Amino acid sequence: MKSNSVIELIQSHRSIRKFTSDSISSEQLEQIIESGRWAPTSHHVQAYSVIVVQDEEKKKKLAALAGNQSYVETCPVFFVICADFYRLKQTSTIHQQAFEIGEEEQVLVGAVDAALVAQNMLLAARSFNLGGVMIGGIRNDQEAVTELLDLPPYTFPVMGLCIGYPDQNPEQKPRLPKEAVVHSEQYDTKSLVEAIEEYDEVMKQYYYDRTKGKRSDTWSEQMASFLSTPKRPQVGEFLKKQGFLK
Repeated sequence: MKSNSVIELIQSHRSIRKFTSDSISSEQLEQIIESGRWAPTSHHVQAYSVIVVQDEEKKKKLAALAGNQSYVETCPVFFVICADFYRLKQTSTIHQQAFEIGEEEQVLVGAVDAALVAQNMLLAARSFNLGGVMIGGIRNDQEAVTELLDLPPYTFPVMGLCIGYPDQNPEQKPRLPKEAVVHSEQYDTKSLVEAIEEYDEVMKQYYYDRTKGKRSDTWSEQMASFLSTPKRPQVGEFLKKQGFLK
């Protein structure tokens, strides 16, 4: 079966962290945002908002909050994609209905809605020959981000998205083999370790080539180390403060 331009765009994903000084036109920006608005959404709640950040000082502060990721500051446009039930609180008030968002399900709904919006936006940007990278570090200090962007209750920042014209051409990073992530009819655990070991060899060679021999660690080593300590334990308390997880 022949490929097409959409499939080629999706399957050529690379994270771009270095950008030229070229600006993004207002027409491009509008189309990127409009593409995000047409992402799928759970139960039509549309539980997301997008903050468009172009102010240099604000980008600098967000870069620091995201773990000193300089590309947040240097990209022409930075988006903060938030889960948003504040707008939905207004609907409950208008119709004098109870407003129940204290359970984990609503956190998942907001996070999934936001992620779908972000992916649509990135793909739309790439269709203009722009590049970008998702920024999970925006959750490092959600309270400070919330204060900086004046986010109301019942919202939380899910991810950031840098967009700009690429000033680098990185090699595409290999993905896990299909056998490790795609299962037919039911979850198959039998060949999983073998698939991980196969992928480890691929990633070991990838890092060796990319760093000219300075690095040759494997994916499983990275993941074991990454998951050996808690990550962002403050997120739960922040979500409670914003009206979730009661």
